[in-house]
Amino acid sequence: MSIFHKFHVPPALKQRRYALYWAGLLISNAGSQMQVWAIFWHLRDLSTDPIVVSGIGLAKFIPILVFALLGGLVADTFNRRTIAIVTQVMMTVIAIVLGLLTNTGLISLWQIYLLVGIQSIAISFDSPARQSLIPNLVPRDQLPSAFGLQSIAANVGAVIGPALSGLVIAALGLQWVYWINAVSFAAVILALVLMGPVDQVKSLDPRKNVPTFQRLDFSGIPVGIRFIMGHPIILSSMILDFFATFFSSANTLLPFVARDVLHVGAIGYGWLSAAQSIGSVTVAVIMAEASHIHKQGKLLLWGVGVFGAATLFFGLSHSFALTMIILIIVGAGDAVITVLRSTIRQLQTPDELRGRMLSINQIFFAGGPQLGEVEAGAVASAFGTPFAIISGGIGCLLAVGIVTLKWPALRNYNGDEQIEAGAGSA
Repeated sequence: MSIFHKFHVPPALKQRRYALYWAGLLISNAGSQMQVWAIFWHLRDLSTDPIVVSGIGLAKFIPILVFALLGGLVADTFNRRTIAIVTQVMMTVIAIVLGLLTNTGLISLWQIYLLVGIQSIAISFDSPARQSLIPNLVPRDQLPSAFGLQSIAANVGAVIGPALSGLVIAALGLQWVYWINAVSFAAVILALVLMGPVDQVKSLDPRKNVPTFQRLDFSGIPVGIRFIMGHPIILSSMILDFFATFFSSANTLLPFVARDVLHVGAIGYGWLSAAQSIGSVTVAVIMAEASHIHKQGKLLLWGVGVFGAATLFFGLSHSFALTMIILIIVGAGDAVITVLRSTIRQLQTPDELRGRMLSINQIFFAGGPQLGEVEAGAVASAFGTPFAIISGGIGCLLAVGIVTLKWPALRNYNGDEQIEAGAGSA
């Protein structure tokens, strides 16, 4: 038997539309990660004070806080595929403008903050729409495989993107990172076009209890909130997500660690930026092979625990090689968190509420790291970068302990409970 016959294709990739989506995401994520780390490097070029990280955190989070609930309602009311195409085009334009302003040499902090804020508005609508599509593309028993593959796409991009970012910054300049990212958005746009129409369950008019698909009814927003509050497994996983990422948002301080603690340049910074994703890809490949993952609640809690403990040691390290290893472990924990939280929440949410659930999740998911950037920048400015990272790791571990004790339903969740979501079998 040849090596090709031995190769096992992950279940979700056997679905044509998901395979298209995943391939586009793989390319686009590399460009997006290039831009994320280029912006952090750009901030360090413009200021030596870590407080600038707090500014970028607010620029990302405030628009999401304001628009996320509306974005979820829009995703449940209108065609999710069309919404995703429009928002991807918007983010393409933003990347082009960032490159043009950088090329002039006159770009300032406020311009970066403004453009990142506009991009976050687009993300507020893009994320619920795109994430809601996934259970419509694969059978429900293949959702763990789909989210494992999505984690692979995100983290392969996060390995390639930062490494390329450092090389491009050193060889061509910052503006080319933004322009390359603009080109990469075409991959997702093309995939969305090629996959064709995607069925989704229409929302119900709360007054008439009949399907509605083209009228934006703001009374639907509280429905999503009540749904989350009535499902302790979803709610507790979101709270865990928020506090874990709030306290362990150490990545934004990586340029300061690279330059001021480890004393490496743009290329070394690029590899440090990619290290976390090396661990994430390794774990995500294993999880993508699975159709069924048991003891999902306990695995999620352990993943966050590993994530927090490794963050603590990241703050203690003064060695480039050791920091690389620690960041790989951080990434491994993060991959477990990413796959399981997505699987748990999407499986427990009906399709007609999925956009709103994901928009609320977006507030928790984005709020944790973005507000964490504010906290990390302020603490680093006052007490130093290592202290900010170490204290964050300790805070993350405390959050795991509190959630474990307060919500035993999450700890006892196995993953084979009643399934609410997923496309019908192909």
